[in-house]
Amino acid sequence: MHKAGFVNIVGNPNVGKSTLMNELVGERVSIATFKAQTTRHRIMGIYNTDEMQIVFSDTPGVLKPGYKLQESMLAFSTSALVDADILLYVTDVVETPDKHSDFIGKVARMQTPVLVLINKIDLTDEPALIALVERWRELLPGAEIIPISALTKFNVDYVMKRVEALLPPTPPYFGKDQWTDRPARFFVSEIIREKILLHYEKEVPYAVEVVVEQFKEDARKIHIHTVIYVERDSQKGILIGAQGKALKRVATEARVDLEKFFGKTIYLETYVKVDKDWRSSDKALRNFGYQTDK
Repeated sequence: MHKAGFVNIVGNPNVGKSTLMNELVGERVSIATFKAQTTRHRIMGIYNTDEMQIVFSDTPGVLKPGYKLQESMLAFSTSALVDADILLYVTDVVETPDKHSDFIGKVARMQTPVLVLINKIDLTDEPALIALVERWRELLPGAEIIPISALTKFNVDYVMKRVEALLPPTPPYFGKDQWTDRPARFFVSEIIREKILLHYEKEVPYAVEVVVEQFKEDARKIHIHTVIYVERDSQKGILIGAQGKALKRVATEARVDLEKFFGKTIYLETYVKVDKDWRSSDKALRNFGYQTDK
């Protein structure tokens, strides 16, 4: 009997959802940095064996939207509550349990199995962890509470076993050689954006969108042409840096990671353009692949 299902990962920003996703799938599907709001899209990672297929889905962190891009990010997270066969609600030992209580209320009303994963347990002690588990039992009485550390892989295997046990019997949804629903261009833009998140401060990383305008591949190499969009001329100057050194560092580090990712020689061109206030523009957001009301 073959088992398959959609296992959706939700939670507040910066609790370790993307790190956990990559561990469960066994591939680097989502970028993971120490900064909140790293994930902007809903990203699927597919784990296959002969007997089962688990379609994991990483989502943006739940937040109160401040502009249209964040509204789109919240829509991705909310949609994950609708089509889940199993929901993984990731929290950690630092955040307040009742943060974004409206979203938790929606989770509490779900009929599908919910696993609450308390991440980063290496940052607390046993009495505090026990109290935290009890608080989550009060908030989500129908859920199973599992303390984990995605970074050290503590209890990640147990989470996988619980997911396997809860999967419904059904044929696979995707081909068995497929490990994500995203095209190659998506991972190019995400890896470049990861480097920007790591190397720039304040508003610049959040005002950035990376678009792959050309992706030409042959047996040994890939030529990639990208445009990095920002909202202000001042952000463009910061991104490029004196004599172009800052942008060159981003491109060099991204190229190294892309060569590992694709297993081919990468020729990467990066340019920076200004698209004023794109994060609040329905048209720009649709062009960049985000959900909008229109």
